[in-house]
Order: sequence, then structure tokens, then C-alpha cells
Amino acid sequence: MPKPALILASTSPFRRELLARLGLPFETANPGVDETMFPDERPEAGALRLSQAKAEAVASAYPEALIIGSDQVACLDGQVFGKPGNHANAVRQLRAMRGRSVNFFTGLCLLDASSGRCHLRGVPTLVSFRDLTDAEIDAYLRKEEPYNCAGSAKSEGLGIALIARIDGEDPNALIGLPLIALCDLLRIENVSVF
Repeated sequence: MPKPALILASTSPFRRELLARLGLPFETANPGVDETMFPDERPEAGALRLSQAKAEAVASAYPEALIIGSDQVACLDGQVFGKPGNHANAVRQLRAMRGRSVNFFTGLCLLDASSGRCHLRGVPTLVSFRDLTDAEIDAYLRKEEPYNCAGSAKSEGLGIALIARIDGEDPNALIGLPLIALCDLLRIENVSVF
């Protein structure tokens, strides 16, 4: 019996690079999902909801596939930090987070489009930021332009210099795709990476 196609419901080059590490053939698809959090939605719930929504958004185009959706939300003192979109918003985010520990919650969904079976996992990561100066924040943002990253920091790039410590179960989760959890979910669906 042939393996089902594997689809990454994301246009993120970082998620694509992470998934490629597993050596499995896959395609990507743009889910086109509005990533706005609902009012009073808990960050964990929002990340899980959005990861599932992304997978479901491409399911009709790939009715026999296993579809991966992922989303990440950063949260500090109940305030959600999504993708900043521009320099001014990124400055505000990093000023609020400097010298503090921020929860990054990555939601993961593996959807079997043929059966409708859906597996969800949430992977938390606690990121402690250095006490950055305004000049350091501005210089970082001008060099890296991380305006499409939750919390304005790309740990896989120069953003690692903003960080004092990372505590979590999967270093890939902070980049946007928790591979340890994904391997577990793929095993449940009888997909081996070996």
C-alpha cells in the first residue's frame, strides 16, 4: 500500500526547511487562513485552532493526503505577540519583551484528509530575552527584518543574539514546526521516517 502524500499547509520557508530534515517527500500548499486571534482566546487555544484551520483549509485539494498545519503564538503577561508586520510594531514587541521571559506556544496538527482523523499537539517554549537597549533592538530589526515572525525574533538567525535562554522540549518548535511531536504523530498514522 503506497504512503499517503504529505502536505505542509504553510508558505513559511523555515517550516519547509524543518520538514525537509525528515527526508520524507512532501509538497507545500498555501492555506490562506486569517491568523487573527479571537477576542479573549487563550494563546494555546489559538495556536491549536489555527494549526487545525490551516490543515483543513487545504484538505479538499488533497483528499488522500496527510496534511500538516502549524501556528505559533507568543505571550507575555496575557498579551499576545503575533507577527509584527512592520518595524514600528516589532520595536514595540521587543521593547516589551526585553529582560523578560516570554511563552512561545506552537500548535501542530496532522490531519488525515481521507478519514478526517485529526491529531493536535501543543508545544510550549519559554524564551528569556536579554535586557536589550533601544539601539540593539533597532539594529537587529534593520539587519534581520523579522516582520513575519511571532514575537519579532528569529532564533534560527541573528535573533539568537537577543536571547539569554531557551527552555523547551523541542528546539524546532521555536522555529515553527515541532519535529519531535510531528514524528510521534506520523508514527500514529503509520508513516516511518526511516
